[in-house]
Amino acid sequence: HFTVANKGVGPAIIRHVIVRVDDKPVKTWKEMLDKFLGPGAHHFSESDIGGHVFAANESMDVFTPHDADNKPLTDASNPLWVELNKDRERVTVEICYSSTLGECWTLRAGAMTAGTTTQVARCPAASEVTFRQ
Repeated sequence: HFTVANKGVGPAIIRHVIVRVDDKPVKTWKEMLDKFLGPGAHHFSESDIGGHVFAANESMDVFTPHDADNKPLTDASNPLWVELNKDRERVTVEICYSSTLGECWTLRAGAMTAGTTTQVARCPAASEVTFRQ
C-alpha cells in the first residue's frame, strides 16, 4: 500500500500531486496497475489526497491493492503481492503542499530512495501530469 503522512507540527494542505511509473506520469491508480500488470480489472481501495488537509502527525493509506476476492492484499506469498512489491521501485511521487499561512514545499520520493523536501514559491496549477486521485 501507499501511505501519506504529515510528520510536521502543523497542518499540510495538499495542493498538487504527480505519480510517475518509470518516470512517466500516471493520472490514476488503475493506470499505475495497468502499467504493472497489464490492462484489466484490478481490485483496490483508494483515498483521494488532492486538496486534503493533513493534521500534524496524521497519516492515511491512499492506495491498497486487493486480491481477486477484493480483500486487502497482505499475504507476502501471494504472487500478486510479490509482483506489486517488486514493481514498487518503479513508482515516484511528487507532492506539493502548503501551510495554512501559504508557505509551500514539494516532497519528492520513491519507494527505494529517501524523500527530499524543498521550499517553493507556490505549488503548480493542475495540468496534464496532475494525479487525479
